[in-house]
Amino acid sequence: MNPFNSDKMSLSNRQYPTSLALGLGLLLLFLGYWRPWLPHPAAGLNILGVDLPEYVKFIPEVRYGQTPVNRLVFFGPLLALAFGLVLLASLQRSSTPWWLRTGLAAAAIPTALAMLPPAWTPGLLRTPEFRTQTMYIGLVILVALLTPLWRRWLPDRIRGLLFALLALPPIQSLLAYEKLLPALEKLYAHPLSPGAAYYLVGFGAACLFLGGLFLASSRSKVEG
Repeated sequence: MNPFNSDKMSLSNRQYPTSLALGLGLLLLFLGYWRPWLPHPAAGLNILGVDLPEYVKFIPEVRYGQTPVNRLVFFGPLLALAFGLVLLASLQRSSTPWWLRTGLAAAAIPTALAMLPPAWTPGLLRTPEFRTQTMYIGLVILVALLTPLWRRWLPDRIRGLLFALLALPPIQSLLAYEKLLPALEKLYAHPLSPGAAYYLVGFGAACLFLGGLFLASSRSKVEG
């Protein structure tokens, strides 16, 4: 038996937990962000994760500074998902076919476009209120278009550290939501608890962190 082939198979087997953790993390972020963080029997009173950056502006305690929450923090899961898709598409140590890599990188673009405000116009995107999220969108699109360069020049160890760091923005979103809950309880006039989607985002962030550590600690490389 060729020892080189044996080493390559062993390395390939060790990549499955990493790929599973990273893929599961991104899937959980997607499911959690587009499902209710605050569920309610009346559909119109559900608050989805994707609604929070706009919804939070209309909460009196936030508007008047009693609950200091920056609405941009709620883009955290979306940014982690978009950049995570690009990192996953650019993995060096992977046998993923080119068309699937292309699809993953391309999916980062509509993910970023989900940050567009309702009824947006080009002029609106240049206003101070929306300038930062417009920069987020442009950055994600640029990073996605440069995916072939990341695959060629970015070592997987560094990519693993970046995956681990991507766990931080969703966690910040969850902490901000916890801070927001007392104000929401006043609006709804009864005690509230986070919906299942809130926890999906938390588990997704944990998977990204663990998968990133696995990837960063890997020693050798197999070109896919």
